[in-house]
Amino acid sequence: MSKTLSLKLRDDIYEETEVLTEKLRVPRNGYINSAIAFYNKLKKRALLKKELTAESQMVRDNSMEVLKAFEAFEDEIAESG
Repeated sequence: MSKTLSLKLRDDIYEETEVLTEKLRVPRNGYINSAIAFYNKLKKRALLKKELTAESQMVRDNSMEVLKAFEAFEDEIAESG
């Protein structure tokens, strides 16, 4: 299913698109659809990277807390034994 969209492009982008679609012999609509699909994938990856970085930082912080707790526990065992 397709949706109709009214789109305003800057003159320079329009002209470049026209030149490229002519040289590539592809329909303008297909070219623009491909460009938007590519851009969407790029942005999804950027968002995923941001989310994974944030989650990694949270796990790192939590791991450091666990490590400190284990070290304290080991210290207690060493002192008592």
